[in-house]
Amino acid sequence: MWRKRTLLLCALLSAFALSAWSQDAADSEAVRPSGVSGPVRKAKAVTARDTDTDDADAESKSAQKTKSSKSSHASSHRKRAKVKQDTEDTIPAPTEFTPEGIPKTSAASVIVVDANSGKILYEKNPDQIRPAASTQKLLTALIVAESGFLDRAVTVQPVDTMADPVKLNIKAGDTYQRIDLLRALLVKSPNDVARCLARDNAGSVQAFAEVMNRRAQELGAVHSHFVNPNGLPVPGQYSSARDLSLIARAAYANPTIRSIVCLPQLVFRYANGRTRELENTNKLLRRVPYCNGMKTGYTDAAGKCLIASGTRPGKDVIVVVLGDSSSRVWRDASALLSWGLLM
Repeated sequence: MWRKRTLLLCALLSAFALSAWSQDAADSEAVRPSGVSGPVRKAKAVTARDTDTDDADAESKSAQKTKSSKSSHASSHRKRAKVKQDTEDTIPAPTEFTPEGIPKTSAASVIVVDANSGKILYEKNPDQIRPAASTQKLLTALIVAESGFLDRAVTVQPVDTMADPVKLNIKAGDTYQRIDLLRALLVKSPNDVARCLARDNAGSVQAFAEVMNRRAQELGAVHSHFVNPNGLPVPGQYSSARDLSLIARAAYANPTIRSIVCLPQLVFRYANGRTRELENTNKLLRRVPYCNGMKTGYTDAAGKCLIASGTRPGKDVIVVVLGDSSSRVWRDASALLSWGLLM
């Protein structure tokens, strides 16, 4: 009897050790901020819980409110329901097609372009003026990347932190390298990081908006006007699917941005040494093998927005989907990507 118990105890200890080793191996493969090496554990979020809709205003705020007094049974039920919902969400519904074989979408505006030549493969209301939400952070990132000196330090100012609802919770006085903030911006889309990079680049958010509009004009995005670097709702800020495709093509051609938007996750290190794993808001990176970027967006006014890029040998395609629904955006974008790459 004692021998059997001893063998069972040894087996349990071996399994525990193997599990810990596997976790360390998985953590060691995560993308890390500058100067960080070795295993990095997931850290609890400093700010409100992460959501898949990166800059959802009212929806995000209501999702952050929970009641700690609920029973463990209710909590377990919610977890099972969430797992079921996530599982169902990963299974795309059947896609309908036009007589020409093009996937039908529920989005208000759509455009599919060849990322290399700029040739338009498909469009639906491409010049309709619409809010772009966080997809316009691609332009913010492009300007920062093109400005260079990404290894230089940025000190967070109090004004940078005024950007609810979705934040990384960087603190005034903290110092980071530009490249680490740029990675966080493109992967998790925090609004405070966008403000920090904008102020660091141009001196203020207002001055950076002028830079954004000037760069957009240079790219041919003449039917857009930007007021802030993060896409939060504000009067006088708008773009279109066509304009965003022009911005996306320029971002796709930038090697720094290309190397970031393809990351499913990365590890961000706060100035106090704390680490946090950030998961990319672009679900297509984990769902379809041909997707290699780019940027999500959401507000109540904009609806679900997504700029997605995909590649196969000899072909690169960019899809812009604006004003879609939560239940359709991923299916619509992936169907259009697949169609554009195989046509």
